[in-house]
Amino acid sequence: MRLRLTPHPFKSSAIALLSVEDMNAEAAARHELGAALRTEAYMFGNAFRGYDPYDALLSPIFGLPVLRSLKLPRLAIQQALRRVPINVRPLFGIPRGLNPVTLGLAVEAYSYLSSADPENAATYRARVLTCIEGLKRLRSTGYSGDCWGYDFPWESRWGKLPAFTPTIVATGIITNGLFQAYELLGIEEAFSLCSGASQFVLRDLERTVDADGSFCWGYFPGDRQQVINATMKGARLCAQVHSVSPDEELAESSRLTAQFAVSHQREDGAWPYAVTDPRSWVDNFHTGYVLDCLREYELRRRDAQFEVSIRAGWNYYRAHFFEDDRVPRYFDTSTYPIDITACAQSIITLSTFRDVATRDAVASWVISNMQKADGSFIYQIRRTHKNRISYMRWGAAWMFAALGKVAYVKEVQDELERASFPEES
Repeated sequence: MRLRLTPHPFKSSAIALLSVEDMNAEAAARHELGAALRTEAYMFGNAFRGYDPYDALLSPIFGLPVLRSLKLPRLAIQQALRRVPINVRPLFGIPRGLNPVTLGLAVEAYSYLSSADPENAATYRARVLTCIEGLKRLRSTGYSGDCWGYDFPWESRWGKLPAFTPTIVATGIITNGLFQAYELLGIEEAFSLCSGASQFVLRDLERTVDADGSFCWGYFPGDRQQVINATMKGARLCAQVHSVSPDEELAESSRLTAQFAVSHQREDGAWPYAVTDPRSWVDNFHTGYVLDCLREYELRRRDAQFEVSIRAGWNYYRAHFFEDDRVPRYFDTSTYPIDITACAQSIITLSTFRDVATRDAVASWVISNMQKADGSFIYQIRRTHKNRISYMRWGAAWMFAALGKVAYVKEVQDELERASFPEES
């Protein structure tokens, strides 16, 4: 599918062309906006298409009968392409894909920028509408409501997902962007898609129920993995839809799955990636997802019962995931690899919890050390080398959303957030 894109140069295009070194004091005040516009130019110029760390199985080689069902070679090539620092995808015939999550994150970023950069608000709105049309065409079919999956097949020891198999993660990320489009731009169709997606979550996903009645949604239809950040994306969506169109099932479902997340928090405030399986690590961006979703649940439901848990989780996150208060660490026990999605989520979570100084330090460090001249971002910095491959969803789209949020908060929301979350004495 090709999106129909109408070129529309930004009136403030000079901002996007300034290098960090060339910025004067006035331009520096809009540092993140300039970086966001460079990223937007890269994404828009590529029609939102690009490579992904997990797209190895799009290679026609793995469609051959001999390799179609061999699990170990398929797992191995996925891991190898994630780690090799040279992009060999063209050699394997892997195309640049159009991922629905890329479009959802672009919707979120454009919605923020419409307020942060009002001179170009009409352009941003047009871009949002274009992305929404793309999302409508990329919906997975045959389910109870709107839902989305990645545009590539993906396999692990925990599951085998054909391309466009809907997941709670992809759907939750996309609908969060759509909800921002509804709130900030008043686009009713965006909310309609969120409402439809809540039915997918309620009707099509399995639930694993704890003794206290709390539950965890599965990752995809038929799945029973207990992944905390995934179920919290469902909680966020249900709370958001309920805040606009009250519904008791949405309200109670969001509360019970948020309760599940809280009940599986460690005593030190950390959340393991998953429950009841070996994936007990604690990492940056999945922790950030949980915190952001819990905070959004609290705001949309006006329910403060989990505030102690949120505060403990935030304290753990803040204490363990930032080297020198500016470099995002991947795990709570180690810095490397410095990963671009972890960087983006760090900026988003720091914005959500109003840690302004660290947010700005992280954003500045990432822009200076990981953004390329074309507006894209390198994938990872490892202890011995840099992986300079640019990924559309994993890198550019997440950073576009993160920088858009910072620009929005700086321009519009700082006073509102201070009023909502007064500093503790």
